[in-house]
Order: sequence, then C-alpha cells, then structure tokens
Amino acid sequence: MSGFLLEVDGVCPVCEQQVTFTAKDGWLRDHFLCGNCGSQPRERALMKVLADLRPDWRSLAIHESSPGTAASRRLAAEAPGYVSSHYGPDVPLGTAHPQWGWRCEDLENQTFPDKSFDLVVTQDVFEHLFAPDRAIAEVARTLKPGGFHICTVPIINKAAPSVRRARRDRQGKVEHLMEPVYHANPIDVQGSLVTVDWGYDIADYLDEASGLSTTIWTLDDISRGIRAEYIEVLVSRKEPQSQVTPDGLPAPWKGVRETIRRLLS
Repeated sequence: MSGFLLEVDGVCPVCEQQVTFTAKDGWLRDHFLCGNCGSQPRERALMKVLADLRPDWRSLAIHESSPGTAASRRLAAEAPGYVSSHYGPDVPLGTAHPQWGWRCEDLENQTFPDKSFDLVVTQDVFEHLFAPDRAIAEVARTLKPGGFHICTVPIINKAAPSVRRARRDRQGKVEHLMEPVYHANPIDVQGSLVTVDWGYDIADYLDEASGLSTTIWTLDDISRGIRAEYIEVLVSRKEPQSQVTPDGLPAPWKGVRETIRRLLS
C-alpha cells in the first residue's frame, strides 16, 4: 500500500510535467502535492488560469507580492520581466533587502511608477491585509491598461458576507475582533495574521475600491491536480486605454460620483 489517501496521475500546470499528485491528509488545499515540483492545488489553478488568459505570460512585465511557491519560482525562472517583493518594516521601501535581495514594497503604498506591469500576482495575500482597498487601488495604479491582477485568496465564507477579523486603531495598534489566526509566512516565523474572512463579495469590494473588473474562476480538474477547498482564482482586469477616460476611470464610470463602500471598516 502507498500510504496515500489520494493518488492521481496527471499533468501539472505549474511544472508542465507528467506527474503523480498525492495527499496523505484529507485537507487537500495544503496536502495534495505535485510529486515533481511540490505545488499545491491553488497554485495549479492559478497557473492554469494564467496560461488560458495569457499564454504569452513569459513576455510580460510581472510583479508578484510575497512570493514563495512553486508557481512563484516558475514565474521568476521563465519571465525576464518578473519582479518580486516582500514587505520588511526595517527595510526602506523600494530598496533591496541587504541579505536576501528581495525588493521591499508595501502593497498598500507601493513605490513603483504608474502603469509599470502587465500582470500583478498575489497568492494568499489579501486575507492578511489591514487595508485591502488601498492595496487593490495601488495594484490598479501600477497596472498597464489592459493588464490584470490574478490572485488566490481563501473564500471561506462563500455566499455569506466577508468578516473583518482584525484591524488597526488610530494609533496603528492591532485590534483583534475575533480570535487571532495565523498562516505560514516564508519570511516570518511568527506567521501572518488573518485580517479578513472573505466571501464572494470580495469581487464587488475589489472593483469598487479600484475601478477594475473582477471575475471569480472556479476550477475542478483532478487530472491537473486542481481539486481542493478554497482554490478560487480571482482575475481583476484594467480596462484598455481606449476605454479609459482622461480622468483615469473606466468609461462606464464617466460622470458617475461614487463613494467607495468600506465593506469591512
């Protein structure tokens, strides 16, 4: 006996090899792994969507915030225009970490110029942000017209409203609204605090804060190792230049005054 709860032969969208996907634990999101590159289902779903939308992704200018997966390594290895960043409170923004070399960027307050990237990637980042509205607005600012943000985030609340778990008070101190939950962080042994339990309303939230147009992709393809809980892929697209008005808003918004709803304030 192999000792695996699940064992499937197929093709991995991350490493593009004939592989065997295996899981020794019933929580497939973290444990249904590629036998070659070690990728998880959410990474494979993201790469499948990316390849479908932009098969020319290797030629794109790409920014990935907080990389650390097999998909991140492939993007870095095969896309010459790939730039990665992490946030380090002791490193000046826009500069390289003196030891590890990664660029320091605050996703909510980036130093990149406007219209820098064709693609921005975040993998399980938006559930850890204190101001996801500012982060997606910054993503939109740094995207070129026609570019898009592709991300994974655990949508654990499904059709129920998103719920804020933690926030910062006026003094910048963390205020816990629920029992603290932490996820693994590749550069911080303490992990990353979960600030939001997202529902499907995340798409409306992102769009209202950024002017982008978001679609939630739901994939299930066991032959590609894409089967698990909470592996939706969100794609937020910036309108092409021809559809953007002089004030920078998408054409459908021309003349419309909107107050961005703080869904999670």
